[in-house]
Amino acid sequence: MNSFERFCFNLLGMRMKARRGDYAQLRNDLLSARLRTPFEVYTSTAIVSSVIVGLVSAICLGLLTWVLKLPNLIHYKGEVPSVMLFLNQYGLILGTFFVVVFSLLVFGGMTYVVFLAYPSMVAGNRRRNIDATLPYAINYITSMSTAGITPAEIFRLLGDSPIYGESAAEARYVAREIDIFGRDLIDALRIVSASTPSHRMKEFLQGAMASISSGGNLTEYFRTKANQYALENRQSQKMFLDTLALIAESYVTAMVAGTLFLIILQSIMSVIGGDSKPIFLYVVIYLMIPFGTSMFIIMISSMTPET
Repeated sequence: MNSFERFCFNLLGMRMKARRGDYAQLRNDLLSARLRTPFEVYTSTAIVSSVIVGLVSAICLGLLTWVLKLPNLIHYKGEVPSVMLFLNQYGLILGTFFVVVFSLLVFGGMTYVVFLAYPSMVAGNRRRNIDATLPYAINYITSMSTAGITPAEIFRLLGDSPIYGESAAEARYVAREIDIFGRDLIDALRIVSASTPSHRMKEFLQGAMASISSGGNLTEYFRTKANQYALENRQSQKMFLDTLALIAESYVTAMVAGTLFLIILQSIMSVIGGDSKPIFLYVVIYLMIPFGTSMFIIMISSMTPET
């Protein structure tokens, strides 16, 4: 906790602690994102930061509006109500006041919304990373379990393997619950499964808990889950490649052949009609092609699984 967060907590921490029930989703997102900032500190920082950003924006835009006299640039034409004519005498003051209030509410509100949404975004990124690395992490777990290593030590070793990304981070939290807080393995698995953002990880940990509690063969459970997730991984990769092929065909049809046809057609029509400035041709070349290509890139990037 840095000095600014400490200041915000001293200012609003007790009030935020009393309102924990109003921010249940935010508290879950903070846990799933594995952010180390406590809830009271985070919400206090969010509110104070939002007020500061709103005030700074309001002061800067208000001074800019007042110095440049922007409200005086508004002119009325034709018949207007007498009230508007009366208020026009104070247009600079009213316009500046409106800009100040508007900036305070909009920029302060946007900052607060960003603070509330940030843990959810981090948790979503962690979920995708866990789902991508979990099949390989379970293969690693299966190999160690086959060698006779105890389950608690397996999670410690997995947590020390950074190549497994966020799956290793979840294993470190299991080891932390055991080594630091003195809980047994089942309680540690239950706590981590309740806060992990990945449904696949939650299912895996809950299955491990059930296998340990019932005295089942844990190594066989790990092997079964490794085969299951490997099959699901192959199926999801095949589905992604099929979708990627469909998108590639759509891109060639729409953005290559389609735009080439429009360019040729518009060029011929411009020559025949004697149009020296073919506006539609400029739109196709400078707007449609770059915008369409960017949309395809964003679509492929958003659907590409984590590596």
